[in-house]
Amino acid sequence: MTGTDPGHGDVLALRCNALGDHLMATPALAALRTRFPNAHLVLVGAPWHARFLAGRPGPVDEVAVLPRVDGLAGQPADAPDAAELPAFLARLRARGPALALQLHGGGAAANPLVSAFGAATTAGLRAPGAPPLDRTVPYRYYQAEASRLLEVTALVGADGPPEYPRLAVLDHERGAAAAVLPGPGPWVALHAGATGPRRRWPAQRFADEAAHAAAAGARPVLAGGPDECALTAAVAAALPAGTGVRDLAGATGLGTLAGVLERCAAIVANDSGPLHLARAVGTPTVGLYWCGNVINAGPTRRATDRPLLAWTVHCPACGADCTPVGNPHRPGEGCTHRPSFLGDIPVAEVVAELADLLGTA
Repeated sequence: MTGTDPGHGDVLALRCNALGDHLMATPALAALRTRFPNAHLVLVGAPWHARFLAGRPGPVDEVAVLPRVDGLAGQPADAPDAAELPAFLARLRARGPALALQLHGGGAAANPLVSAFGAATTAGLRAPGAPPLDRTVPYRYYQAEASRLLEVTALVGADGPPEYPRLAVLDHERGAAAAVLPGPGPWVALHAGATGPRRRWPAQRFADEAAHAAAAGARPVLAGGPDECALTAAVAAALPAGTGVRDLAGATGLGTLAGVLERCAAIVANDSGPLHLARAVGTPTVGLYWCGNVINAGPTRRATDRPLLAWTVHCPACGADCTPVGNPHRPGEGCTHRPSFLGDIPVAEVVAELADLLGTA
């Protein structure tokens, strides 16, 4: 069912989680903008969205910062207090939105929330047992996230390609990036972090890759947030003496990081926010994925993006089966151990893919 047209009214899109999650939603947001060029597109998101998207050209006209919602997975820790939620919802309802889209997950907590926005029409994802919306797409865990969200927007007549639209990097961000990465390249970014330890390639492997890149004439730079300084320090400590590397962990805000990644010739990274950010600014990527995660978050193109997969499904510490059998809503758990599941990705494959992207193979 399609055909809903909000005219100049509000279109609300719920997507209140982290950087990589947001970027996987940008094809859907771009599709909404193309389909409804006169609408006012409001991202119901997190404080970081408001900061990062302010003044940045793109499909979103406004960010409405969502207070804490019980049971809503993925909300950043700095969400406003839940006591502010009733007033927030009242403000949205007073605007009389034409459309509200649930782009946030299976819908157990998200669908009642979107229904409370007061839109004339609601659409979104629905896992078994979740409350209904006016129009829904069945939620099943293993699906490319960008395509999943485009299925939702297609319910209201908005469709488009699953590739990330180019993220606009602002002039001051480019200037800040040039200041922290002065001189000629080619710079190659490495990001050793990820949300969970299972999704991290070992630090020694990143050090080996950085050494190979430096020996081939590239200039390695370690990217990361303030909470990843210990990871980048471990990579730097494992490098051979005399290997030049610039460690930027904790030294750049998100906007400057976008400029840094745009300035780099390529990135080698785990399945993480910086990997998705690099794709969004047009930087070639070598992505390191657990085999299940690549289904949801892997790139669609191979000219510029090279995913490498780890096929480990049994815990390296105890041998437990960590496939999602019997645990469909939290796949890949299996046991309480958290070793790296990416150890079977060899350095040689990463070296080869990076060399091919850089034209040095």
